[in-house]
Amino acid sequence: MHTMMERLASRAAAARAFLRQLWMLARPYWFAEDEQRVTMWGVTLRIKEAWIARGLLAFIVGLSVFSVYMAKLLNAWNARFFNALQEKNADAFWYELKYWIVLAGTFIIIAVYRLWLTQLLIIRWRRWLSQVYFHEWLADRTYYRLEIINQGTDNPEQRIEQDCALFASQTLNITLNLLLQIMTLVTFATVLWGLSGSFVIPIFGGISIPGYMMWAAIAYALLGSWLTYLIGRPLVRVNFSLERYNADFRYRMTRIRENAESIALYRGEQDEERGLRGAFQRVYVTWWDFMKFTKRLTGLTAFYGQAASVFPIVVAVPSYFSGQIQLGVLTQTAGAFGEVQGSLSWFIDSYAQLAAWKATLDRLTTFREAMAKAKAAAREEHALERAPASSEIVLENVDVRLPNGDILMRDVNLTVKQGEAVVVRGASGSGKTTLFRVLAGLWPYGRGRVAMPEDARVLFLPQKPYLPLGTLREVLSYPEMPGHYSDEACREALEMCGLGHLVPRLGEAGNWSMILSGGEQQRVAFARTFLYRPDWLFLDEATSALDEPTEQRMYELVRQRLPHATVISIAHKPTAFAFHKRQIVVDASTRRVTSSSLAGA
Repeated sequence: MHTMMERLASRAAAARAFLRQLWMLARPYWFAEDEQRVTMWGVTLRIKEAWIARGLLAFIVGLSVFSVYMAKLLNAWNARFFNALQEKNADAFWYELKYWIVLAGTFIIIAVYRLWLTQLLIIRWRRWLSQVYFHEWLADRTYYRLEIINQGTDNPEQRIEQDCALFASQTLNITLNLLLQIMTLVTFATVLWGLSGSFVIPIFGGISIPGYMMWAAIAYALLGSWLTYLIGRPLVRVNFSLERYNADFRYRMTRIRENAESIALYRGEQDEERGLRGAFQRVYVTWWDFMKFTKRLTGLTAFYGQAASVFPIVVAVPSYFSGQIQLGVLTQTAGAFGEVQGSLSWFIDSYAQLAAWKATLDRLTTFREAMAKAKAAAREEHALERAPASSEIVLENVDVRLPNGDILMRDVNLTVKQGEAVVVRGASGSGKTTLFRVLAGLWPYGRGRVAMPEDARVLFLPQKPYLPLGTLREVLSYPEMPGHYSDEACREALEMCGLGHLVPRLGEAGNWSMILSGGEQQRVAFARTFLYRPDWLFLDEATSALDEPTEQRMYELVRQRLPHATVISIAHKPTAFAFHKRQIVVDASTRRVTSSSLAGA
């Protein structure tokens, strides 16, 4: 008894947690303040998204009410139609057939527009939810922090693209269907109660059970729901795992496509195939679990559905054989029983959907929690204190830490003044890239004070430049809006960097990370730099793919075209040192950072 109570308490707590998660994720859309343009009958209005959503929902619910009313009329029509057949009344038969055409036509129109409005509401909710998620993902560099700390989430692109769509459609379809079934239950329970009469149990002088068909429907549905819950409960966990492993498998193939040239040069096809086989093996094993539980659930629901078509007739047929009711009333009773039993069996029929819905909600909730943790990490007690500065970067008593709290560098005190050219040096693995991120304002983990100019234009050039999908003109404009620079300015920047052969392709769209060589990509990044004209330029081995003459040319152009910019570089070639006045050295053994002038600078 004690164990059973504990189980019930645990399940009640899980249900409360589910409803709390659902409310937190669903509520914001229905109170959204952002305005949308809506054109009706040639008039354009600005209406809050929340009111559009509520209006669509009201129409859908109204059509649902009307569809239940039409179902009740069709149920009553069944009795008249089959009575006409039993009585061989041709006039009544043809009249009822014409009446059916009107009922069926109306029912079809309601069903079509109910579906259309539901789909419209789904895509609006999906758009709003997706925008919320990708805004939170991109804001405050959360996407970057999630990657460096690996904070309990995987495949953000799947969460935003697929799970937001699933959540909107599953939530609306499940809740609207539940509402429809409740209305159907209330409507047809009264019909079934009136049709079924009383059933007398011949014991203790006869016990009369009024509305016995309705009680039979309730007992039948409760038994089926209980069995469905027992058999289908593991599907929630299996659905969650299956989506995750499918996403991992898809991500591995995306990585191969993105790094096709490197894999080809390494001749790494066998290793990649081994990785794909391993990733798919997890999908395969989990799919067997999915098949096992789905087979059991399908077997139960199929038996339940087939039995439900015969059960009400078996229960009511004694009254028909005794002459108490006509064939029409028998079919009407069976139809009403089917509606009541179908409504009460909503849990059985929807269990697979409910399991998938719960898994979707869990994935979106864990993704949002991971983003919140990543943002909070920058504000916790071991986070660096950020402060505005006028024209220089200042690090005061800074301890640089890893996300797990381990100290990487101690007591760093540095000042980088406006217009300086500084190179960061150190052995491989010493932490120079992390210090570089601290100077660039990307790394939040540590203690101490970091002061940076607030309104300065900052540009970061990594070893492998980011080239967004689009035309070459859009690649050069990034991070500004497409078309921000004239074609003449783009042509000049390309020719300056030795990429004049790309000028005719400015309007060509493509995946430029795959089209251009590594050296060309780095020179495109420099061309973008000369267009953007940053105040602070961070170069993280940004010339590693260039030969020495080209590297020297790029640094000369930086000095000529950006004479007032502050340049902070990570570089290894002596060619680059000549263009820097000062060096910052990271010593891995002492975890200290020192600064000194470069000889000959």
